[in-house]
Amino acid sequence: MGEWWSYTLSDFLLFSPRAYFRLLERHNQALWPAQLLTVGLGFTILGLLARPRPWQGRAVSALLAGLWVWVAWAFLWNRYATINWAVNYLVPLFVLEAGLLAWIGVVRRRLTFRLRHGAAGGLGVAVFALALLIYPVIGPLAGRPWSQAEIFGIVPDPTVVGTLGLLLLAEGRRRWELMAVPLLWCAISGATLWAMHSVERFPS
Repeated sequence: MGEWWSYTLSDFLLFSPRAYFRLLERHNQALWPAQLLTVGLGFTILGLLARPRPWQGRAVSALLAGLWVWVAWAFLWNRYATINWAVNYLVPLFVLEAGLLAWIGVVRRRLTFRLRHGAAGGLGVAVFALALLIYPVIGPLAGRPWSQAEIFGIVPDPTVVGTLGLLLLAEGRRRWELMAVPLLWCAISGATLWAMHSVERFPS
């Protein structure tokens, strides 16, 4: 047995990159055309940001909460866990984030989202645009088929990144509490993609 310092992240990977991307492909094929719906929801959120209403914060929070539950159940629990048993321990974090979004943003009405000037506002819009528009083309640009594209509201990474972008546009102290789980997932996903030597590790 080698010394512990000789191990790399790749040594702890529970699946091959090919198995992971093939899983993405099967997931997209099984859910089509749900991708059109989730991308449409993303543009709906942009519309709500552009023309705020009194109920805007509740609507955006409810949409995000629903997407987090959906991704947790449809992708993490039903698909990703079949090749990566460790994901079973991460599903509750997605449910927790959905619950916090529902409680803080829908029930307590403590979240309001605004397109605003400044570094945080510009970064928030850029990050959300990355999740909604750029993430789907990263895979094809890396040489993978469109059937393996990662879509907002369908798989975790763009959904999490999009949520972070929206939280940068949120007003109030509570937004920082909601960033903990997304940031943790980004760290875990980034490490996984690094272990797979995937080009997506840089956006993640």
